Amino acid sequence: MSGDTRVALFVTCLVDLFRPAIGFAAVDLLEQAGFKVEVPLNQTCCGQPNFNSGDRSATRTIARKIVDLFVAYDYVVIPSGSCGGMLKKHYPTLFDADDPMHEKAEQLSRKVYELSTFLVEKTNLRVEAGFDETVTYHDSCAGVREMGIRKQPRELLQQVDQLELREMNDSDVCCGFGGTFCVKYPDISNNMLENKLRNIKESGADCVVGGDLGCILNIEGKLHRDGEDTPVYHYAELLVKRASRKE
Repeated sequence: MSGDTRVALFVTCLVDLFRPAIGFAAVDLLEQAGFKVEVPLNQTCCGQPNFNSGDRSATRTIARKIVDLFVAYDYVVIPSGSCGGMLKKHYPTLFDADDPMHEKAEQLSRKVYELSTFLVEKTNLRVEAGFDETVTYHDSCAGVREMGIRKQPRELLQQVDQLELREMNDSDVCCGFGGTFCVKYPDISNNMLENKLRNIKESGADCVVGGDLGCILNIEGKLHRDGEDTPVYHYAELLVKRASRKE
């Protein structure tokens, strides 16, 4: 299927600014699967902060640019259920049915895949990685509820040599980040985060793994503030690791 197939990586703002290693890991995995990956340099934020704050006008301006930039590709792959949900689920709703941009947004929507879903459903990739640690997986809200991501990252992690997955209680319950939610409602957010950390600790896992960097940064930040050194990874980072953290 790869051949002349054009695959674009939508990097996301958080990956670009805070954890570029996730973007490089995504490219590595897609190339292992046989694709030549393009990363359009003019890509910007998907507009989700504007959308969640009710600013439809600014969101449409951003969406027009993203749609025009990515619609010509065969697939658009995103290492984030949150941003993936924005492009796939919400962009078409921004434009009236008689607006030509509506059809283009629909076209783009059909091409958008979250990274783990794309690797599981559209490739025959067998990862060559090793990580002899126990991990527990946090399911992000947008990933589970908007993009149907649950089994896909777990299937991929099961291919990692020596890795042991220990499920936490309420793995699909929000960590309290929610974008601007954690700013508007800090007390509620922190309470939700404390519940998440309790479930992580009770799992007995050495590491936490997730699929959305917002959740990862939120969980990691709280762990560090509490004096914990438990690593928090994006699953893509573990899928390209060639050795254990212990080595």
